[in-house]
Amino acid sequence: MKAQDTIGFQVKATWQSIVKMYNRLTSEYDFSQAEGYVLISIKKDGIPVTKIAPLMGIEPTSLSRLLKTMEDKGLIYREKDDDDRRVVKLFLTPKGLEFKKISKKIVLDYNKSIYEALTPEELESFFSIMEKVRKLTCQANPNDDEAIQRNC
Repeated sequence: MKAQDTIGFQVKATWQSIVKMYNRLTSEYDFSQAEGYVLISIKKDGIPVTKIAPLMGIEPTSLSRLLKTMEDKGLIYREKDDDDRRVVKLFLTPKGLEFKKISKKIVLDYNKSIYEALTPEELESFFSIMEKVRKLTCQANPNDDEAIQRNC
């Protein structure tokens, strides 16, 4: 079997092309796809820093660098939680909110182009197959990691 005939190769290659496209589009505004994903993840009432790494599937050390860059760019700020001072939450600055809107538009525009290019039957088949592959993968790789289990 050739590498390009495997499920993993096709999923990874597709995801990499999506990330490159998002990075190209976000770079026009001087931020990255990863920064855009963080911005989209932050709601009005903030999000604990500890919740971001599992959402993104990255290591805490990589996240620390990413968040520092975002703070330096004036996109986010950190505050201790009023109820639990051990918890640090991320919030959007006005600039971060503006870039969050840009990120959402990029994602929605991309999805619209895909939805317009595929038939309803193709979309239904795609989502059905992806869900089945995800469930089979989860069954083949049981894990106690909360973030991974959320996706199963």
